[in-house]
Amino acid sequence: MGITGRFTAIAMCATTLFAGEPSHLKNVQGFSYRHDEIAGGPWSIHIVKMDRSNTNLELQTTLPPGRRFGLARLSAQVKGLNVEKGHVVAAINGDYYENHQPYVGDPQGLQIMRGELISAPFDWTCFWIDPRGNPNMGIVEAKFQATLPCGALVNFGLNEARANDEAVIYTSAVGSKTKARGGVELILEPWRAGPQLPLRAGEKYFAKVVEINKSGNSTTAPDRLILSLGPKLLKEIPPPVIGDMIRISTATSPSLKNVQTAIGGGPAILRAGKRVFPKQAHVRHPRSVVGWNRQSIFLVEVDGRQRNLSVGMTFEELADYLMKIGCDNAMSLDGGGSSTLWALGQVMNNPCEGAERGAANGLAIVAKETH
Repeated sequence: MGITGRFTAIAMCATTLFAGEPSHLKNVQGFSYRHDEIAGGPWSIHIVKMDRSNTNLELQTTLPPGRRFGLARLSAQVKGLNVEKGHVVAAINGDYYENHQPYVGDPQGLQIMRGELISAPFDWTCFWIDPRGNPNMGIVEAKFQATLPCGALVNFGLNEARANDEAVIYTSAVGSKTKARGGVELILEPWRAGPQLPLRAGEKYFAKVVEINKSGNSTTAPDRLILSLGPKLLKEIPPPVIGDMIRISTATSPSLKNVQTAIGGGPAILRAGKRVFPKQAHVRHPRSVVGWNRQSIFLVEVDGRQRNLSVGMTFEELADYLMKIGCDNAMSLDGGGSSTLWALGQVMNNPCEGAERGAANGLAIVAKETH
């Protein structure tokens, strides 16, 4: 008998745990945590549920302390999240990430943090909250372009490794330096007549070249952009000069204009109540998931690789479980040793490596203060 046959009895035993939580969580409404234990796997599952109708709760993405790329434990990211007039009540680890120098911690896919465009979308599934407050899931295509004074259109990446025939724009999220070598880097300041930084999706910026660096690895700053042009690309365009005006478009398809929160991951597990997970994925692993229905958003973590505690789930087992707790839509996040769920002031699950592992980013539920 699978998860379907056992779930009802187990769910009845699950409790919302608030004993010993920090005092500022005592009166949080529309938020709950529970721990399910299913003997048949065995499985140990941690679930956070957020009421979508509660306007005092919102989702935000996290980064390591300092809001720069790197790897940091989820608990450290939560602690370092500077929330104005509010506090974090729960969080789960986020996207897959680059694990090689010099861009360790570069999220593989999309990230938008409080409206700031941190990382460009990859060709995997993304999750975002649209300007009306509705959760969405799908593949987002970046249509980022820089228009040079000569009229040439240059496609660019964002805060990532740059090949010799490519262009990348760097912001301070990548770190104190661009880490790019070769080619030319244009230091840009936004024109006062257009949108100002931080960089946001779905905008058109006008920027002036104030400095040209021919050695790479330029210093970043919150009030500037750095357009790094590879040496092969430079052969196809006139050499830029100081004072040039460059137009920058951060368009995406679908449009993410005015989106405040987005994170990459994948694959999709459920869509409109139907299974859409990869059929070839039959291996049990620790799993992290963001899911939702019309009433609620769920953060779900399944422990794994621990024979006496929890063996992890296949995508099929995971889809069955998510439907049983009420999810209509769900997307996987980074799993394995990264799977971590933080709630009520502490890490609630048992990471398979025996302790928290550094993550590139996370997805947090923030409770705004009410008076």
